[in-house]
Amino acid sequence: MSMPWLTILWLLPAVGSVAVLAIPSSRPDVAKWLGLGICIAVLMVALGLAAGFDSTGARYQFVEDHSWIPAFGTRYALGLDGIGLVLVLLTAVLLPLLILAGWNDADHTGSLDHSAGRRQKGPHTYLALILAVEAMVLMSFVALDILLFYIFFEAMLIPMYFLIGGFGGRGPHADGAGSAASGPDENGAGSGASGPQDNSLDRSRAAVKFLLYNLFGGLIMLAAVIGLYVVTARSGLGADGGGTFDLRTVVDAVSSGQLDAGGGLLKLLFLGFMFAFAVKAPLWPFHSWLPDAAVAATPSGAVLMMAVVDKVGTFAMLRYCLQLFPDAAKYFAPLITALAVIGIVYGAVLAIGQTDVMRLIAYTSISHFGFIILGIFALTTQGQTGSTLYMVNHGISTAALFLVAGFLVSRRGSRLIADYGGVQKIAPMLAGTFLVAGLATLSLPGLAPFISEFLVLIGTFTRYPVAAVVATSALVLSAIYVLWLYQRMMGGPARQVEGPGAATRSMRDLHGRELVVVTPLIALLLVFGVYPKPLLDLIDPAVSHTMSTIHEPDPRPTVSAPTDRVPTEGVPK
Repeated sequence: MSMPWLTILWLLPAVGSVAVLAIPSSRPDVAKWLGLGICIAVLMVALGLAAGFDSTGARYQFVEDHSWIPAFGTRYALGLDGIGLVLVLLTAVLLPLLILAGWNDADHTGSLDHSAGRRQKGPHTYLALILAVEAMVLMSFVALDILLFYIFFEAMLIPMYFLIGGFGGRGPHADGAGSAASGPDENGAGSGASGPQDNSLDRSRAAVKFLLYNLFGGLIMLAAVIGLYVVTARSGLGADGGGTFDLRTVVDAVSSGQLDAGGGLLKLLFLGFMFAFAVKAPLWPFHSWLPDAAVAATPSGAVLMMAVVDKVGTFAMLRYCLQLFPDAAKYFAPLITALAVIGIVYGAVLAIGQTDVMRLIAYTSISHFGFIILGIFALTTQGQTGSTLYMVNHGISTAALFLVAGFLVSRRGSRLIADYGGVQKIAPMLAGTFLVAGLATLSLPGLAPFISEFLVLIGTFTRYPVAAVVATSALVLSAIYVLWLYQRMMGGPARQVEGPGAATRSMRDLHGRELVVVTPLIALLLVFGVYPKPLLDLIDPAVSHTMSTIHEPDPRPTVSAPTDRVPTEGVPK
């Protein structure tokens, strides 16, 4: 019997979250190192899966399939394809860096135990919640049972809610009043020397908004999941002629025409799935929870949400919406494409007008998610390959930009762009990494996001040329907000601003722990910018299988033959 590597993959952080809570409250450093060690162990397992994955072999590999709830045709079924693998790798790479980046984020969030005279397990709970989110995200990427996927898709909202509402909002206020999330330490990166001001009302509102939006989408999806089970039962797809939640069985039935359901019903089921994924992604106009949640969370929490958790929505569009409901996906593709284009332009325009650096970065993610969804519903091989690669590259670039911005804010104590200036003169490494991450966000050639955005636009143009042309305008808009942001914050003279935060003139440059966080992200942006082949080799076969499953060939370019014939008289032979 082979090792259950996929179970080990998600069970490591799940068990680790409990183990972290079991550590005595007087040993927060032990909890931090244990959490970091668990994430590194998950990364090792993920790298082992990548090494053992055969891109030319079966679509789903490392498959585990066991009976779970036989009465409902539900199985504990796990499997990994190329699309899921690259997202597993993204998650496994980012989590150790996020723990390092937020090493001191929760040091001042524990409640005071008057009887013992010490704080309770703020850091322990914070790390346990992060590990729980990692476990649920990894399960979502490997689940091959629709009900199993749905359970973890919804369950991850709970730890994210507490990360935003319980641990977010302890950084600087947008008006500059307040201090860093963890206060400047001797290295300028945070130990909480000055107590953070708590805007608990703002973070509670943001957390509730996040939860309500996503729970509502999940309830709509639950109705669609039940409806799909009824359809499979009517079609006799399960054991003993009952229903089933097995993704592979349902996809095979859809592909062969064995699913007993009318086109109208399948369109309704598609909308139920798509609505939940559009909220999670988020797709305009279901996006309004994202900027508030990103600003309310700690930088590490915001990156976990935007770069990891939200990818589950776009991943699920590829795996579930397209494969379970191919005809409905084709029917609604023009509408979804239009919404994606609106989101691309909308996010970029609103980013230009922001005065809060963290909110600006959050709006850029709305624009980027528009590109990802645009490529998915272009229904072309290039578009879907570009979208999958975009998920990875967006995760890396957003993590780099948001974390560097968080390091910057932790020094000055303000999120206001106007409170900065001249940083490149006194903290050149901080300014330089900020510039590279910003240029990656605008998809500069030579950096990783350029390849994925180029593939999305090429793949979209072959089917929806107008949408591709309009989406291209976001390239200009992104150059405006990124370069203007850098010029205002990093250029010019160093500013001396009175207030509780540190003045720009006394700002420290990146130190050891921060360099350990930022260096791998910058390196990945550079490497995948010039050599994306390792990722594309994993993605291409899975995308080709999806395209063959939905029976949607790539459109062929048409070239009009010239109507006027060239005269041949008098031409020497």
